Amino acid sequence: MLEGRRISDRYKVLHLIGGGGMSHVYLAHDMILDREVAIKVLRYDFKNEEELLRRFQREALSVTSLAHLNIVGIYDVGQDEDIHYIVMEYVEGQTLKQYIQQSSPIPVKRAVDIMRSLTNAISHAHDNHLIHRDIKPQNVLMTRDGEVKVTDFGIAVTLNATAYTQTNSVLGTVHYLSPEQARGGMATKKSDIYALGVVLYELLTGELPFYGESPVAIALKHLQEETPSVRAKYSYIPQSVENVVLKATAKDPLHRYSSVEEMEQDLMTVLSPERLQEKKFELPLDDDATKAMPVIKPIFSKADDTLTKRSAAIIDDEDDEDVILVAPKKQLLDKQERVYDEPLPKKKKSRSPLVIGLIVGCVAFIGLLIFLLPSMMKPAKIAVPDVVNLPIEEAIELLEEQGFTIGEERERTSNTVDEDHVIDTSPAAGKEVEPQSEIDLIVSTGVEKTSVANYVGQNVDQVMNILKDRSYSGVSINEEYSKEREGTVLAQSPVAGEQVIESETRLTLTVSKGSNTARVADLTGYGQSALEQYASSSGFNINVSREEHSDTVEAGDVISQTPSAGSSLEIGSTINVVRSKGPEAKTMKTFVQVISIPYEPDVEPMEEVAEEKDSEAIDESINEEPTVVPQHIRIYVQDQQNTMAKPIEEFDIIETTSHRIRLEIEEDSEAAYRVVRDNEVIIEETILYEDL
Repeated sequence: MLEGRRISDRYKVLHLIGGGGMSHVYLAHDMILDREVAIKVLRYDFKNEEELLRRFQREALSVTSLAHLNIVGIYDVGQDEDIHYIVMEYVEGQTLKQYIQQSSPIPVKRAVDIMRSLTNAISHAHDNHLIHRDIKPQNVLMTRDGEVKVTDFGIAVTLNATAYTQTNSVLGTVHYLSPEQARGGMATKKSDIYALGVVLYELLTGELPFYGESPVAIALKHLQEETPSVRAKYSYIPQSVENVVLKATAKDPLHRYSSVEEMEQDLMTVLSPERLQEKKFELPLDDDATKAMPVIKPIFSKADDTLTKRSAAIIDDEDDEDVILVAPKKQLLDKQERVYDEPLPKKKKSRSPLVIGLIVGCVAFIGLLIFLLPSMMKPAKIAVPDVVNLPIEEAIELLEEQGFTIGEERERTSNTVDEDHVIDTSPAAGKEVEPQSEIDLIVSTGVEKTSVANYVGQNVDQVMNILKDRSYSGVSINEEYSKEREGTVLAQSPVAGEQVIESETRLTLTVSKGSNTARVADLTGYGQSALEQYASSSGFNINVSREEHSDTVEAGDVISQTPSAGSSLEIGSTINVVRSKGPEAKTMKTFVQVISIPYEPDVEPMEEVAEEKDSEAIDESINEEPTVVPQHIRIYVQDQQNTMAKPIEEFDIIETTSHRIRLEIEEDSEAAYRVVRDNEVIIEETILYEDL
């Protein structure tokens, strides 16, 4: 098993999702285009089978030429050492076989719609000269939206005889094998038509038309028995639908549809009201009996249903010409085959050749009338007009004017046809069809849009390498610093998942330049102005996280910072600082002191007065009232609010006066006051906080 392995250094195998006779199919991830794919790998036991290897490679490369909505796309074909592989579109859903098993019987209209998609796909393959050879519901995938996609074009082969028959030229699943393949003949386009008829039978009934105990028994039934009636199982199925099954599975390829395209056209009108009373399909009459031929000598020998290596058989074909086939291997023969080992009787000569000639001529003429009369009764066919590149509304109007009905409208991207214009029709322009036939329209959705891959988180060099295989009109790269590793894609525009037209879209990638760091300065003591200047020049953001009291740092200046000075920090990051509110306020006490300021008049000594004055003058002065001279008082205070630099109060006294002094004393400090009378300090005292 290859789970986990990388093939060609591009496809990472996730897990096994299926397998066939000669290959295994895995779910894988395309690491370049960032999408899920299915990868088919040639089985190890076939890698040395030169013929099978050539078949695997040749037919894989052939299918790459197919591009159709209902065919699984082939992306890549290659080899990695001993691994031969095909990379295909991954279809998430189920096989048509599983759908039939779950939903059987399928409603008639749904069955017809599925068949129209299948015939459209196979017709495209036939146009590209590819025959599928193994059409069956197991090789048809269904998306979750109900769209069908054909896969495995001519690649499947197996050694398991219970599932497949294999002669020198037979290759296909026995339940869907055409009679000509069962005989050992080469597969043709009409072999695919036969298989499509069997698939339609299975869609309508939920069963296969033929069962048997062995592949040979089933193959014999394809050769000998007519296809059972689907209306016998479900009477609601219209006869016109059963006729498609019968005509597609006719034993003789000449009685089948001439092409898959003809079958598709028949399916387009099979449910129209005009065909509800349609008669049952019958094979053209063949009145000629098996002819007796002259004896073919010794090479003949009898066998029940097979011919030995030296045997031969006489087969009556449609043109009444006897064909001798010598079988190189054991082959299956249909019921018309005869083996002779006895002499054959001779024909008697007719005595009336003229009569016989007339009778034969009349019969031929009547047969010709019977054959041509239905065609002459049908309305003349008309050519489908060319509506390619017309707006869908105009195309529908033109088709309806010319007598057609509008069938299915399918959408497809186009680089050449404008949106909502017709890309193609089915049947194609110029094809002659009956009036009122349904015309399917393929409508353009414009230039193909793709989903933008997610490049975020990847290295830009790897992304640019991937983008070489894309068709964007350009790629722009914007760089910015980030914590991501340098070169990592951080963002993209358009975003992942957006549907865009690559050739008209410019992809913009935002790429990391790595981290941008610088050392942090010591901001201790920085004031507001200094912080603003540093933030502007450094590219850091400054945030004052809190303020604290400080006895050593002035209010407004930085006390501390985080991260610390000298740290390496990414530019654009934030530095948190603690700012000082100055010293914390201490407890205050108020001290009130009542003091007595003495008044002391200036009196001269009596002796001096006596010397200067006579006794008469003394007597007079004694009798006079003493003169009062004011004294000037100045009070100084040293406390929390005042200093001794200047007095807090000044006044005059003419007598001893009481006065209140108020002091504000801070915790752990002292206060003082001083009283000056005139120019003399008369009172001075210091008060301690702790003494209060």
